[in-house]
Amino acid sequence: MNSSADPLLVVKDLEVTFTDQNGSLQALNQINFSIEREQFVCVVGPSGSGKSTLVRVLAGLLKPTSGSVVLDGVPVKEPRLGVGIVFQKANLMPWRTVLGNITLPLEISHTPAGEADRQARELIGLVGLTGFEDWLPRDLSGGMTQRVAIARSLIQDPDLLLLDEPFGALDALTREKMGAELLRIWRARKKTVIMITHDIWEAVFLADRVLAISPQPGNIRLDLPIPLERPRREEDRFSTDFVKLTKRLREAIKG
Repeated sequence: MNSSADPLLVVKDLEVTFTDQNGSLQALNQINFSIEREQFVCVVGPSGSGKSTLVRVLAGLLKPTSGSVVLDGVPVKEPRLGVGIVFQKANLMPWRTVLGNITLPLEISHTPAGEADRQARELIGLVGLTGFEDWLPRDLSGGMTQRVAIARSLIQDPDLLLLDEPFGALDALTREKMGAELLRIWRARKKTVIMITHDIWEAVFLADRVLAISPQPGNIRLDLPIPLERPRREEDRFSTDFVKLTKRLREAIKG
């Protein structure tokens, strides 16, 4: 285990190439970055730039062609308990209630039922779903299902939370609301977050840093610190500094 002064995540010379009978396709090219503990980092880029591939590698779901990913001093070779993932589609069990979906990871790890129930109810309160414990996914809005998915990913207290365009299917107003809710949850739980998004404005509003990825093959064109004060306010989106940051990211992605 590394000291708190060391980066939580270090990615070095990461490359991913997919090969089949039709040839090869390079998805990621020479990706290098590190993430400090409790940082909120967004990754932005156009469709097909390898953003989701990057998430799969960081989660241990995909082996890179070359390079390395080291989480808390340990090379990432396979999925591990210290990483939570939320995808664009919540992937909830349709026959399980809100409470049942959130407790599922603890049931798999044989946590006593009473303790699993206590932790799940605490998270239900944190994500703003008190009163919906017994609802089924089919009866929830898109934003509510993503709140359940976030709570489910947090219940095992991961060191790193990976979010792969979690609000991509939501309308604009719900997306903004969920972004503000995500920041509230992040502050409360003090997690390290890497969030994939194609929305530059969303990235600047949420993140401490934004990594801009080029079109395929994806590489990092800009690692941009976001010096906006926290907590962020909705009116920050219209400030001169905010607009300048979005312009720098857009220019970097376009190259």
